[in-house]
Amino acid sequence: MTSRERVAAALAHKTPDRTPIFEYVLQPPVADAILGRAYLYGSPRWAGFVRQHGWKAAVQQQATDMVDLAKTLGHDMLYAVPNALLPKPAAKPAPPVPQPDDPVEAMTERVSRAEANFAPPHDDSFLIYSLVRQKMDRAGLDLPILAPAYGHGVWTDTTLMQVMILDPALARRHFALATRRCLALVRKYVELGVDMIGVGGDFAGNRGPIISPASYQDFIVPEVRKLSQAIHAAGKSAINASDGNLWPVIEDFLVGCEADGYLEIDLRAGMALATLKKRFGDHITFVGNLDCANVLSFGTPAQVKEDTKACLRDGWGNGGHILCCNNAITASVPVQNYRAIYEAYREFFGLNQQT
Repeated sequence: MTSRERVAAALAHKTPDRTPIFEYVLQPPVADAILGRAYLYGSPRWAGFVRQHGWKAAVQQQATDMVDLAKTLGHDMLYAVPNALLPKPAAKPAPPVPQPDDPVEAMTERVSRAEANFAPPHDDSFLIYSLVRQKMDRAGLDLPILAPAYGHGVWTDTTLMQVMILDPALARRHFALATRRCLALVRKYVELGVDMIGVGGDFAGNRGPIISPASYQDFIVPEVRKLSQAIHAAGKSAINASDGNLWPVIEDFLVGCEADGYLEIDLRAGMALATLKKRFGDHITFVGNLDCANVLSFGTPAQVKEDTKACLRDGWGNGGHILCCNNAITASVPVQNYRAIYEAYREFFGLNQQT
């Protein structure tokens, strides 16, 4: 199977030749070690590169790095976010505006300002997608692309969470605007041929959702469902994402939101892949769920290999599984631990290629 066929089989719940593999977010210094050079990711590297070589060259280098990482690691798909825009000349900072103490007043100002200033995303922020396609063509790759349209999270937004109780109509304006923003992203991704679109956003911790299940069902599910329906109408796949313990709302998160897949599956919070597969494996594709916070960061390579093989076993059968980590690979992950994932993967499927 090709990578595209392998991912398509996983999403269609057909058994692939092997589980597709990719990485959600792979950051320096692990990415540096895999590439054998500095990976152009985020600030201050990005800002420094732009100053030295220019904005377009920076986006081109970012695309090159992303494709080189995918090819080196043998990935079957690629996650790409819109690129940063050309920095504007520094303006004189505006004097701070006092924020109302009342959460409803503060949110009213915030939503009204956002509605008045709404604009679709700038075309320049999507240059990365055409460049990645070009780089893949030159490298002989055809990898499906996942892109984000996360707009319905509530994590750390205490003002919003208070308003969901104090002024539900105002909270609905906020989420409706989030949907409007995300639909603009979806339309652009569809034009660019993006294959999978991430929806949702963080709303849970290790103990469960940080809003009530009723609030999640009332405010967020209908809006995420609108995105899923628009994505499906375009023939693409909607991948709902949030870490944390989602068991109290799992039916709403997967079925109510009309998701095709589930990303950021948080093993540390109790979201066990085997249980998820048993309950939803006939129609949901699970993207994960290697534990980057504990096993990858603090375990041994032998433990990483054991967990990787266990994850592959739990996800196997009738498609429905794509292997990756449950969140970002940061500096906390030793390079040898990250490499152990691929050693275990090759052993599990009897592959001999070297990474």
